[in-house]
Amino acid sequence: MKRLAIFAGPLALAVTISAPAEASARDAGLCEQAAVRAARQTGVPRDVLLAITLTETGRATDGGPLRPWPWAVNVAGQGHWFASREEAVGFAEDHIRNGSSNFDVGCFQLNHRWHGGAFTSPDQMFDPEANALYAASYLKTLKDRSGDWAEAAGAYHSATPALAERYRSRFDQLYSRLSDDATPADQFLVRTNRYPLLQLGDAGSTGSLVPLAASARPLFGK
Repeated sequence: MKRLAIFAGPLALAVTISAPAEASARDAGLCEQAAVRAARQTGVPRDVLLAITLTETGRATDGGPLRPWPWAVNVAGQGHWFASREEAVGFAEDHIRNGSSNFDVGCFQLNHRWHGGAFTSPDQMFDPEANALYAASYLKTLKDRSGDWAEAAGAYHSATPALAERYRSRFDQLYSRLSDDATPADQFLVRTNRYPLLQLGDAGSTGSLVPLAASARPLFGK
């Protein structure tokens, strides 16, 4: 198993690492593309979703800019970047077979314990588009409650005020940079939504840590 790096949670974002050749620019752009598609399909601001995925899995490789990575898993506060989707899925499935479901996966670090029931498989949960649409639906629910996207971002991470505020501080920094950069949306590939049940942004559980309800409502057909 070719593990690219280990990170200590979503706030450890500034470490520059040397990635192998297979960690391609194409894969590095998957979370960004998925965020743009989810924004267009759900109405969540594009830069909010881009800042969330950067906060969750952003990393700088070979001296390049900070970019999110789709094949990331966080277990008990220790995160792992993998070179491929297959390796990340295999790592997650090993944990499930060993009776552990409390880990976060993908572009938006959805928690398998609270969100796994909304997906047909761990592999689908890693799908950047599915991961982004689910995250967008939950963020929209949080924003409806708080009236503020930054507050929603903090709540996405944790219901504990101190943890939410720390996360929000990092989110605010990254969001500001995105706004300053004025990244053109057409640089990202936009495809048709392959998960129409997520299009309205209706979610039953949280982003990475705390559930809204006892269990996630399945949003994908089985």
